[in-house]
Amino acid sequence: MALGIGLSACRTVPSVPPSAADAPPPEATGGWRATATDADKQRIRGWYKNWQAALADARAKGFGADIDREGVLLQPTAALPNPHLPAGEYRCRTIKVGAQGRGALGYIAYGWFRCRVADEQGLSSLTKLSGSQRPVGLIFPDNLKRQVFLGTLELGDEEMALNYGSDRMRDMAGLVERIGDNRWRLVLPAPAYESLLDVIELVPAG
Repeated sequence: MALGIGLSACRTVPSVPPSAADAPPPEATGGWRATATDADKQRIRGWYKNWQAALADARAKGFGADIDREGVLLQPTAALPNPHLPAGEYRCRTIKVGAQGRGALGYIAYGWFRCRVADEQGLSSLTKLSGSQRPVGLIFPDNLKRQVFLGTLELGDEEMALNYGSDRMRDMAGLVERIGDNRWRLVLPAPAYESLLDVIELVPAG
């Protein structure tokens, strides 16, 4: 199934996340399992094992202090109840943990870029607006501590994202979790390129 990604009008981000009870039930929007590719279902199932492997690789390459400095952002079990990510403009930054192949850096932390969350097709869309690697996709309800992101990776000067499921090297699947007051993360286990784990921190732009 292809995901059509559009950008809706943004609303002000509330200071306190709304109740999880306000989120649409999965049956009203279509569950993520009905949309995800088999490869992405496996990514979601293996998220914890992948996270542990990524941390171990980064620490073995001398980045333990960097990992510890990030606190809850890089702690696998730090998710809090009510993961709902409100519509609005966000500042976002990516940390790549672990490396695919020998000789690659085990840890890379990028600066802040721009992201947007918007109402989309009865769900929410998440779009990274700046930077050379830009995830674009939809956020599906899952459980009390996480939502599931399914999307594709937009690269370089591309102006339109590929349809989800059309290129396995561009498909992305991850977990949206709340880790503090007005602080979220998108966890992308087993990305196709470079790292073993990508973690994108999101905070309201205002």
